[in-house]
Amino acid sequence: MKKKETFEASFGRLQEILTKMENPDTSLDDSLALYAEGAKLVKSCMQQLEEARVKFTAITGELESGEEA
Repeated sequence: MKKKETFEASFGRLQEILTKMENPDTSLDDSLALYAEGAKLVKSCMQQLEEARVKFTAITGELESGEEA
Protein backbone atom coordinates (compact mmCIF):
# COMPACT_ATOMS: atom_id res chain seq x y z
CA MET A 1 0.00 0.00 0.00
CA LYS A 2 1.28 3.45 -0.91
CA LYS A 3 2.06 5.75 2.02
CA LYS A 4 -0.08 8.88 2.19
CA GLU A 5 1.82 12.06 1.36
CA THR A 6 1.92 14.76 4.00
CA PHE A 7 -0.23 17.83 3.46
CA GLU A 8 2.89 19.95 3.09
CA ALA A 9 4.40 17.65 0.43
CA SER A 10 1.14 17.53 -1.51
CA PHE A 11 0.70 21.30 -1.33
CA GLY A 12 4.30 21.82 -2.46
CA ARG A 13 3.73 19.53 -5.43
CA LEU A 14 0.57 21.49 -6.29
CA GLN A 15 2.65 24.67 -6.38
CA GLU A 16 5.15 22.98 -8.72
CA ILE A 17 2.31 21.84 -10.98
CA LEU A 18 0.86 25.33 -11.13
CA THR A 19 4.23 26.80 -12.08
CA LYS A 20 4.66 24.22 -14.86
CA MET A 21 1.13 24.79 -16.16
CA GLU A 22 1.70 28.55 -16.27
CA ASN A 23 4.74 28.03 -18.48
CA PRO A 24 3.74 28.68 -22.11
CA ASP A 25 6.22 25.99 -23.25
CA THR A 26 4.26 23.24 -21.46
CA SER A 27 2.44 21.13 -24.05
CA LEU A 28 -1.27 20.48 -23.95
CA ASP A 29 -0.69 16.78 -23.21
CA ASP A 30 1.65 17.63 -20.35
CA SER A 31 -0.82 20.22 -19.03
CA LEU A 32 -3.61 17.64 -19.02
CA ALA A 33 -1.45 15.13 -17.16
CA LEU A 34 -0.44 17.82 -14.65
CA TYR A 35 -4.08 18.84 -14.21
CA ALA A 36 -5.09 15.24 -13.48
CA GLU A 37 -2.30 14.89 -10.93
CA GLY A 38 -3.24 18.22 -9.39
CA ALA A 39 -6.89 17.22 -9.08
CA LYS A 40 -5.91 14.12 -7.09
CA LEU A 41 -3.64 16.19 -4.86
CA VAL A 42 -6.39 18.77 -4.23
CA LYS A 43 -8.74 15.97 -3.18
CA SER A 44 -6.08 14.54 -0.84
CA CYS A 45 -5.36 17.96 0.68
CA MET A 46 -9.05 18.62 1.24
CA GLN A 47 -9.46 15.27 2.99
CA GLN A 48 -6.46 15.97 5.22
CA LEU A 49 -7.77 19.42 6.09
CA GLU A 50 -11.15 17.92 7.00
CA GLU A 51 -9.44 15.32 9.21
CA ALA A 52 -7.48 18.10 10.92
CA ARG A 53 -10.68 20.13 11.41
CA VAL A 54 -12.40 17.17 13.06
CA LYS A 55 -9.43 16.61 15.39
CA PHE A 56 -9.25 20.32 16.21
CA THR A 57 -12.97 20.41 16.96
CA ALA A 58 -12.65 17.37 19.24
CA ILE A 59 -9.72 18.89 21.11
CA THR A 60 -11.49 22.21 21.46
CA GLY A 61 -14.61 20.46 22.74
CA GLU A 62 -12.57 18.54 25.29
CA LEU A 63 -10.92 21.72 26.50
CA GLU A 64 -14.24 23.51 26.82
CA SER A 65 -15.80 20.63 28.76
CA GLY A 66 -12.76 20.16 31.00
CA GLU A 67 -11.97 16.67 29.71
CA GLU A 68 -8.42 15.48 29.12
CA ALA A 69 -7.22 14.43 25.67
